[in-house]
Amino acid sequence: MPDEGGTPMRGPAAPTSPGPWDSRSRALLTAAAPPVPVADPAVVAAEAIQQTPARPARPVRRGPADPVTSLLHRHRALCERAVDPLEIAAGLEAWGMTDRTAARFRHRDVFSLAEELYARVPHDEILPVPPAPPRTPWTGRAGWTLAACAPGAVAVLALAGLALTTGPVRLVAGVLGALATGAALSLAVREGPLRAPARPLPTLPLWTLWLLAYAAAGDGFLDQVLRGGPDHAPAVVTPWGPDAPGGAWVLDTGPLLALALSVAPAAWCAHLFAVRARSGLVTSRGLAAFAARTRPLLLGAVAGHLAVLTGLLLLTGFHPGALALGVLLLLARLLTAYGLAEAAGAVLATTCAAEAVAVASVLASRLPGCTALGVPVRAVTDLWGPAALPVLLCGTAALALLVHATTALSRASAHA
Repeated sequence: MPDEGGTPMRGPAAPTSPGPWDSRSRALLTAAAPPVPVADPAVVAAEAIQQTPARPARPVRRGPADPVTSLLHRHRALCERAVDPLEIAAGLEAWGMTDRTAARFRHRDVFSLAEELYARVPHDEILPVPPAPPRTPWTGRAGWTLAACAPGAVAVLALAGLALTTGPVRLVAGVLGALATGAALSLAVREGPLRAPARPLPTLPLWTLWLLAYAAAGDGFLDQVLRGGPDHAPAVVTPWGPDAPGGAWVLDTGPLLALALSVAPAAWCAHLFAVRARSGLVTSRGLAAFAARTRPLLLGAVAGHLAVLTGLLLLTGFHPGALALGVLLLLARLLTAYGLAEAAGAVLATTCAAEAVAVASVLASRLPGCTALGVPVRAVTDLWGPAALPVLLCGTAALALLVHATTALSRASAHA
């Protein structure tokens, strides 16, 4: 309304502070509007994961954190029955492991890897063994030394019987002496360092007997065949007996006596090689180091036996074929003693076959139109005599066995 001066009148001013009616208004508004719930972060994340489309899982590559563990499971039987780490190292080497392979298992060589494998496998406690009766250090060696000396002693007695007898008695003495020498030789290789760990090939004695027979009678028989014979029985010649008449088929017993006497030196050379190789297996820290240390030991043993056999042949009548045969038989027996008889048997059989074929080719050359078969043997004997054939064949075979033995016997698995 306008006042008396014509000025319109204004209503009361709005309050500046909240009054009681504001509280009621807010209460009404709050009751009318429903409360908004607060979202839980964990629930939101779970719903997001459920709504996210599943992706194909990638293959996870898993490998052993410790590579030695897988090797232990693979060779657990070897590690459990081993009596020392050296046996494990030899077994690993037999499976084809080298020092370079051991580096993949975080070890510098096979020996340190074998030590860890041995330490990881529990071993049963070894029951105490009752003490053996006291004996001197030479008791065991004296036994096989006497056995190794038996072939030489029996051969001397047999040849003495041949020199002192004549006629049918000499034939009986020769047969009995040959049988006794063979029995003594069989005893010598069954004892000491020349003994084989298992039963060797049954054909080895047969090949050895052929080679020894050819050393005694082969050169004389080949000479008679080349001359058109043989026309007479062989004449047995001993180192201290009378010489055979000229042109006769000679059965020379000198090489057999020298080879029989050399069995004892051969056994001692094999013993020294085994002892020093075993000590090298303990002190070496790698397969390459052990092989480098063992090869000179083998060559030294062969050279020592060769020197002794040369001296014996000079005393009984030098035969170069018997010298090559002695080295061949020593290497073959060493391989047999270390469980490698297959290679020795193959080389001996090949040598025997070559000698038989050589003599048979000369006999076959007598047939009409087969003269060319005997040309190679005649060419060799015309240059160096009948003794050149066993030198050539036995020397080649001995060289082949030496190369094989240098590799095979320088491995740790051969001496475990």
